[in-house]
Amino acid sequence: MNPQDFCIVLTTTNKQENAQQMIQVLLEQKLAACIQTMPISSHYVWQGEICHEEEVLLVIKTQLECYSDVEQTLTALHDYDVPQIVQVPITEGFHPYLAWIKQNTQKK
Repeated sequence: MNPQDFCIVLTTTNKQENAQQMIQVLLEQKLAACIQTMPISSHYVWQGEICHEEEVLLVIKTQLECYSDVEQTLTALHDYDVPQIVQVPITEGFHPYLAWIKQNTQKK
């Protein structure tokens, strides 16, 4: 098993209901094996204005081959015009955990 076959996808939302909807769909469709959430404070520039928002960060564990499906699903469900959807490669990882991710995810 190659650790580089796995990735983490990050997205944020300011609505708990939107976070729960994305979590439910990603897990039901086996596009993610695990999704962790945490409250964060985001500071950013949007349309020329400095903004601050209390958000929920979703940390999505999946296979690299599922990324495009994860991105499409998040884009379809997200309530932001331009959501943060970034893929972070995994270069190393505990092989039994990576095997568990592989077992619980699949490309559409």
